[in-house]
Amino acid sequence: MVDLRINFAGVEFKNPIVTASGTFGFGREYGEYYDLSKLGGICVKGLTATERLGNQPPRIAETPAGMLNSVGLQNPGVDAFIRDELPFLKSLDTVIIANISGNTVDEYAEMAEKLSDADGADMLEVNVSCPNVKAGGMQFGTTIEGVSSVTAAVRKHANLPVMVKLSPNVTDIAEIARAAEGEGADAISLINTLLAMRIDTQTRRPVLQNNMGGLSGPAVFPVAVRMVWQVASAVKIPVLGMGGVMDGDNAAEMMLAGASLVGIGTANIADPYVPLTVIDGLEEYLVRDNIAAAREIIGGVILN
Repeated sequence: MVDLRINFAGVEFKNPIVTASGTFGFGREYGEYYDLSKLGGICVKGLTATERLGNQPPRIAETPAGMLNSVGLQNPGVDAFIRDELPFLKSLDTVIIANISGNTVDEYAEMAEKLSDADGADMLEVNVSCPNVKAGGMQFGTTIEGVSSVTAAVRKHANLPVMVKLSPNVTDIAEIARAAEGEGADAISLINTLLAMRIDTQTRRPVLQNNMGGLSGPAVFPVAVRMVWQVASAVKIPVLGMGGVMDGDNAAEMMLAGASLVGIGTANIADPYVPLTVIDGLEEYLVRDNIAAAREIIGGVILN
């Protein structure tokens, strides 16, 4: 038997595999395929202070080894989530992570307080890295000042563990991570999507109505591994690594780089069963190498 349990920022996960925000909705649809209690955790679709309809279509496009999206945080708003979705999520035997994104620092603080007071969420993921909205989002995540101000405000108003989700669209990811840690973040998650663009050569127009979007999928995996390693080496708080993970070996690679948890994102859209196959694949890797517990491989990379 392999022990897959991970204690992450004081929260006990039955295994290291969680679903990434924006790729799993609020879980209901995927629950028609399998028992969601088999997951280590569910990170719900990004929430904003009020309802958002998102960007105009087309807002999703396939790319070689990945996809572009500019959905723009479409969601019903935090109050509707607490009323309509959180009771269902609370009934599941898995960790629930609420992802929040604000246009202002005050909006982040307000949502953190509401979700802390509500019964059901186990952690907060503070998204300062969405490249697909014109206000808020990545404007906070690309500077030390922005990350620091949002993290400090959320930490002040939250009584749940706070995880800050970082953007890869920066020059020094370790510096940004240290800023979040310095303002009281309990954990870091990364990477969000890489800002990217495709053009239709026949129409000469961008394939997305928003012109640019976020690139995800296997194409970004090596970038994610590199950034996870840099951040895990720079901070003392735990790291959730994501970006292009498709199988158990990818998950093991993320953990060797320093991730304590591993997020599954774009793969959910290609195959709803991927999180389960990743859990099985990670367990097979540990058995093959005679490793008794998943936590033993965290940060285990042997550098040249």
